[in-house]
Amino acid sequence: MTYADPIDEATAREMQLIEIALANRTHPEPRSPICKNCGEPSLPATSYCSSECREDDERIERAKQHRRVA
Repeated sequence: MTYADPIDEATAREMQLIEIALANRTHPEPRSPICKNCGEPSLPATSYCSSECREDDERIERAKQHRRVA
């Protein structure tokens, strides 16, 4: 495509980058009625039954990520 104005070209490229970024973003997991860590019923609007379960699960996920890097 040719543009008469460099600003129009820059705007079009910016829109392309935004569309690519939106298409490649990660979507959060839907909330689960069962705790992701222990299987007990979760609290409303969360995926965990307690803050301790959430912290344990986050610690496990961080350890998995660090293992992949090494």
